[in-house]
Amino acid sequence: MTVSSGSPGWYLRRLSRMGPREVGGRAGDAVRRRLWRSARPDCPGVTGARFTAVLPAGTIAAIPADAAKRLIAEADRVMAGHTEYFGVGRDDLDDPDWWYDPKTGRRAPRGYAFDVPYRDEDAVGDIKQIWELSRHQYLTVLATAYAITRDERYAGRVAAHLRSWWTANPPLRGVHWISGIELGIRLLSWVWIRRLLDGWPGAAGLFEGNPVALNQIWHHQRWLAAFPSRGSSANNHVIAEAAGQFAAACAFGWFPSSARWRTEALRSLERHLRSNTFGSGLNRELATEYHGLVLELGLAAVAEADAARRPVPASLRLVLLRMTDALAAVVDNRLRPPRQGDADDGHGLVVDGAGTDRWASLLATGDAVFGRPAWWPAVTGTDVRTPLLAALIRPYATEGTARPASRPAHFADAGMTILRGPGEIWCRCDGGPHGFLSIAAHAHADALSLEVRHDGVDVLADPGTYCYHGQPEWRQYFRSTLGHNTLQLDGGDQSVSGGPFLWTRQARSRVLVADTSGASDGGTARWCAEHDGYQRSVHRRRVELTAASRELRVVDEVHGRNSPRRAVRLAFHLGPAIAADLVGSRAVLTWTRDGEDRSAVLDLPGQLSWRAHRGESDPPLGWYSAGFGRKEPTTALVGTGFADGAEGFTTVLKFRG
Repeated sequence: MTVSSGSPGWYLRRLSRMGPREVGGRAGDAVRRRLWRSARPDCPGVTGARFTAVLPAGTIAAIPADAAKRLIAEADRVMAGHTEYFGVGRDDLDDPDWWYDPKTGRRAPRGYAFDVPYRDEDAVGDIKQIWELSRHQYLTVLATAYAITRDERYAGRVAAHLRSWWTANPPLRGVHWISGIELGIRLLSWVWIRRLLDGWPGAAGLFEGNPVALNQIWHHQRWLAAFPSRGSSANNHVIAEAAGQFAAACAFGWFPSSARWRTEALRSLERHLRSNTFGSGLNRELATEYHGLVLELGLAAVAEADAARRPVPASLRLVLLRMTDALAAVVDNRLRPPRQGDADDGHGLVVDGAGTDRWASLLATGDAVFGRPAWWPAVTGTDVRTPLLAALIRPYATEGTARPASRPAHFADAGMTILRGPGEIWCRCDGGPHGFLSIAAHAHADALSLEVRHDGVDVLADPGTYCYHGQPEWRQYFRSTLGHNTLQLDGGDQSVSGGPFLWTRQARSRVLVADTSGASDGGTARWCAEHDGYQRSVHRRRVELTAASRELRVVDEVHGRNSPRRAVRLAFHLGPAIAADLVGSRAVLTWTRDGEDRSAVLDLPGQLSWRAHRGESDPPLGWYSAGFGRKEPTTALVGTGFADGAEGFTTVLKFRG
């Protein structure tokens, strides 16, 4: 049975996964929301406020010319009124409607923030479209353009939009006062806007000399102190809340509560950053884009601490170091990390133009702050953000800190294994936990799935995310077992009584073998794992990557005591650049990379009946989401039949040339 996100059944099931402390905290939140409906105190009076968290002299001059050029081109596009979020263009940025969703054409209703049914797309519109503009990250782009060019047109537009937003969104009125992650990221944007506008004659009058701005900054921080994400929601949201609160309390430390907010936010950030990160450095949500988001937020928070000369625990810097090393370890030869788990194109700090490589930027910042071991991949390309952050963050002394001596390939705690072969063959094998925290909120039903690339091109592709609530049938597909490169039994997902938004029992996976060195040495790398996400049966998968033959061999087996004959669907989803010619159980794959024709042969298990599906919508099958809100048809090869435990299903992918 499908249970829609936000429905009474969904809330009841979520409640059942909460511990006593979380239930008590949420009950207190509910009482506080009722009290705040009528109790709206004014911001304390502030006199003599000064902004001192400025960039060191020479920082802007250190920005590479090509990165500055990309940034200014993006700023000029915004100045012309244009931007795009999640595949939907906006042409109203000369004077934006802060409550308008260009995707559905709806405007969110006004009223007390906590009364707005923001999950109801029919009533509100697509809330992600509405929220994204109000993160004000396009304004950090304009502010950066001002810092580079000193052209006051950019600063004037920033000031006009901030004043417009502050007028249209008074405290606790409307959709922009509902979600803590939005308030946290918005505060971080405001800190950087003020920093980048320093030197503009109107900067002080826009911020510290402006009672409306002070009121907004104070109410944002009061909100975050009162309604932190907790328990089953303490994922990347709580990191954004704490990072934004801490940044504002450092840079805008003008209020009687600033010291307390700063202390509490830093404590929360350090605790949750540790709990949200495996010891190996990978993010516990097992969603690579959230790894990037959390790393960006952590680096931005440390930058504010160092700019304000506020000490931070050594453990916080150590987690960021491990996250950076883990990112360097898992990327392919084109610096693309795995496409694992949920993703919604969220960024912690945006000061770059279109075409800037997010992952290269993070690695460049990691190099500047932590230094690079010899095994790190070479980072090509330039960005604006690295010199800005590096100017504020003090270099981290890594002497005595244990860092990998060679490139890690197996992350036991996260269940991720990377097999690498000749010709830039890259394969991610998933044998990790099913999601994070009690509700596995961002989990995909993808245990034992594979992701295979050749020179950075998706050959066997992870589907991506596409959407959250609002389109439950599409949400279900992009999270489903069938939507991933793994095996499905009896038409169900890898969980017991699982719905598309909340699993009642999470599948448990374990890696049995992870011998990753062979293929890079000219031999064979091996991986084997199993999971128990099906009633009475265990799915075991073996993968071998042989260098000499440029061959990937996958063997799937179903085991179970007294288990009945099981209906099987084995799916292999090709990347959108791959053309497939399927005849019987053999598919010839072709694609082009940098003008060169490339190919591979996929020999599929002959005991299954194979069909190619592409762009089907009822039900969905054969889709790829390159980014949140975007989808395109791709080819899915699906084999159907039965498993009785007598033999496994063997698939061989052989790259030619």
